[in-house]
Amino acid sequence: MLAMEEAGDASVSPGAGRGVNEWRRHTHSTPSVHPKMAAAQGPVDPSSPEQMSWRMISQPLHTGVEGTSHSLHPAESGEAWAQGEAIPTRDITHEAYEDESENGFMPDEDHSLQRGNWGNQIEFVLTSVGYAVGLGNVWRFPYLCYRNGGGAFLVPYFVMLIFCGIPIFFMELSFGQFASQGCLGVWRISPMFKGVGYGMMVVSTYIGIYYNVVVCIAFYYFFSSLTSVLPWTYCDNPWNTPNCVSILENPNITKSTQPSAMLGNVSQALNQTLQRTSPSEEYWSFCVLNLSDDVGNFGEVQVHLLSCLLVSWVVVFFCLMQGIRSSGKVVYFTATFPYVVLTILFFRGVTLEGASTGIKYYLTPQWDKILEAKVWGDAASQIFYSLGCAWGGLITMASYNRFHNNCYRDSVVISVTNCVTSVYAGFVIFSVLGSMANHLGEDVSQVAEHGPGLAFVAYPEALTLLPIAPLWSLLFFFMLILMGLGTQFCLLETLVTAIVDEVGNQWILQQKIYVTFGVAVAGFLLGIPLTSQAGIYWLLLMDNYAASYSLVIISCIMCVSIMYIYGHQNYSEDVQMMLGFPPPCFFQICWRFISPTIIFLILIFLVIQYQPITYNQYRYPSWAEAIGFLMALSSVICIPFYALFHFRRTDGDTLLQRLKNSTKPSRDWGPALLKHRTGRYAPTIPPSPEDGLEFQPLHLDKAQIPMVGSNDSSRLQDSQM
Repeated sequence: MLAMEEAGDASVSPGAGRGVNEWRRHTHSTPSVHPKMAAAQGPVDPSSPEQMSWRMISQPLHTGVEGTSHSLHPAESGEAWAQGEAIPTRDITHEAYEDESENGFMPDEDHSLQRGNWGNQIEFVLTSVGYAVGLGNVWRFPYLCYRNGGGAFLVPYFVMLIFCGIPIFFMELSFGQFASQGCLGVWRISPMFKGVGYGMMVVSTYIGIYYNVVVCIAFYYFFSSLTSVLPWTYCDNPWNTPNCVSILENPNITKSTQPSAMLGNVSQALNQTLQRTSPSEEYWSFCVLNLSDDVGNFGEVQVHLLSCLLVSWVVVFFCLMQGIRSSGKVVYFTATFPYVVLTILFFRGVTLEGASTGIKYYLTPQWDKILEAKVWGDAASQIFYSLGCAWGGLITMASYNRFHNNCYRDSVVISVTNCVTSVYAGFVIFSVLGSMANHLGEDVSQVAEHGPGLAFVAYPEALTLLPIAPLWSLLFFFMLILMGLGTQFCLLETLVTAIVDEVGNQWILQQKIYVTFGVAVAGFLLGIPLTSQAGIYWLLLMDNYAASYSLVIISCIMCVSIMYIYGHQNYSEDVQMMLGFPPPCFFQICWRFISPTIIFLILIFLVIQYQPITYNQYRYPSWAEAIGFLMALSSVICIPFYALFHFRRTDGDTLLQRLKNSTKPSRDWGPALLKHRTGRYAPTIPPSPEDGLEFQPLHLDKAQIPMVGSNDSSRLQDSQM
């Protein structure tokens, strides 16, 4: 255990280095509980921490040092303790943890019996990769890249990754891992800012509602691809209009039966894209969505989408019904198979005629655009949103890590993997779009889209040009489903973990499956309006407002509260206690200055670049935009409201004293397990269950010995004998 490291070891934070040597100096102090004093002090509760500790050291214990054996008789151990003599202990250094963690094995001493931990480190990494790598990597980044200078866009993109993405990612992982709490419980660090955690919950709720609707649409396209001919290939379907023109000729329609208007106008329609409506576009608008003419005209609920939405939520629930124990196994498939599909589609795409045209359009650098502020703003926004910062998911996933897990390494690996995946997906998308543009004789810019238009209109249409088109369509939409589910798992687990940690009693820990079920049912019911004829309008409204401005504000306040209210020095010492080394100076500089500045500039960029939301040619009315701003405000308003609420409940003689008391860490801030509360977190009084600390069961090879601190009060510390 790290608590037994020698004081003066450079790998331990100040305060955490007070080990065996310090307690050996207090040879004349008396313990708080001793068997000979029991009669004088009155009856002792057998379940009290002091009595538990005495029962542990009263057993014959042996040293763990190889080649040595030392047995202590109960009476001898009691006399040695009362006289202040040193009891033989084994020092377990931090290097042992590093060696074990590098091999993928985490020691049992780090295991949390109440909340549970990941089965191994691979589960956490795959879950985080599945969370970060989502639909935006496929349908947003490639479009931003070609629109903002092609290959030149990669320069500001990776600059923002280094100075903003990875530092914020590392901060959130270390934040959740240190406290072993979700997005609400971690704010014991500064209770006045707990509203930030509530804001994260609100944002995750909005995203979880509409994100699963996108997954359900992908499910519908997947089921529709289980046919010999894709339904969006030709224009002979009941939902098609006279303006529909297919890029392929239907072999089932002979020249004698084919409408003359279609035969005469095909070439003209192909050359005049503004007059052409593709079969995939009409399938999307008139069959899948049955789109209404206004955001306020909900029309009817589309039964096929409602059924797929139910399937989506059922899949999510069953994958999360046992928390991370079940989802940690599912991600072995959901986080890895999308890369298999991407690779298959990549090799198929680059072999198509005209694929090189699309790839050149995607990557050809336009260096003059680097000087445009909009390019840097888009790069910063994409990095920030694609990594999932300020959603609460990163804090939640890291809270299930072992205390000494190297989250610094994980943050770099996961962030880089996310960005490389975005670039890789661009090759997959533009190779196929280049082939379609070559087939139509058009420029790539005429067929390239972003968002749902790319995933459900442009790319599906391009797939119809390939041999065995249903196979490629099945693979593509199955990849979208897995990417969406990977993110949805973390969004739902964020809400469930926050609720369970906030209640915090044994009953709700045992009933966690019912909490998961309740959140899943609520998400399904709230998603039903998005399956109506006006559903796509509301989905885009939530995507543009609920998860844009508010995320930037929440992330900026989180950085300021940790670095300047709690203190960067305190936080660096916490990270050092946890990892065995302090955060690199580069990350400390980014946390304090660079990253908050970039986040603030992103907010300014979003305000300056704001344009009223539209969908195709439809412009949203003012009342719809007002609802969008209210959704964005609903998460941010949690911060000042909770701050005022907590301030009024805080004691203090003056306003300044109350403000200081409301922002300082609560008594139970720190590592969740008692064995990890060393240094300045070592309890100076016997801890109680109200502190939120977890007591471990007794083992013969481990003991908790009351050690006398500098203030002559007993402190419980772990050691191995």
